[in-house]
Amino acid sequence: MGINHWPEGERPREKLLTMGAQALSDAELLAIFLRVGVQGRSAVDLARDLLTSFGGLRQLLEADQAQFCAARGLGNAKFAQLQATLELSRRHLASQLARGNALTSPALVRHYLSSQLRHLGHEEFAVLFLDTQHRIIRYESLFRGTLDSASVYPREVAKRALELHAGAVILAHNHPSGVAEPSDADRRITERLKDALALFDVRVLDHFVVGDGDVVSFAERGWL
Repeated sequence: MGINHWPEGERPREKLLTMGAQALSDAELLAIFLRVGVQGRSAVDLARDLLTSFGGLRQLLEADQAQFCAARGLGNAKFAQLQATLELSRRHLASQLARGNALTSPALVRHYLSSQLRHLGHEEFAVLFLDTQHRIIRYESLFRGTLDSASVYPREVAKRALELHAGAVILAHNHPSGVAEPSDADRRITERLKDALALFDVRVLDHFVVGDGDVVSFAERGWL
């Protein structure tokens, strides 16, 4: 039986409109995104099949184009639509951050940095440049690959901070292993950056290490 024949209160779209998106399961939300099912399977059935096949919602959302398009009921059009949706979400978070003081929204900063870095299969080092009122000027990814004290250049971070007239920065990088616990190398990099930026009166407010579902803050650890 197609979804249009279900009782109105059980249809995902109607349920969202009456109860809010938070009331829907992962499969129901995904079914709204899919819009239609395949022969013999409703959109909700297809959504459940996909979640099982990929191992969960996050794995589906972070699948590359080849993996995504190989699944039944998906394809390039859906992949493009999903990527646009994810990017809209990231830009929405960025616009929320831009309206206020980064230090008064630590949860939002953590969420934003996680959305930018968590899904990457390589290490990436990024910086949130802030003005003297700790408002966001710009987010930039500066280094990628295996990060150590030899591959993260304090002079490049300092140069960019001066170009943007930044008064403070928040550092962030990911651990593709999924373990967010900072390494000794992470701490050494942070100290080098902190010392270099201090020469130009630019403060390092925090350094976030992003793992799989966890984000560690240097400031919360008392390391800054």
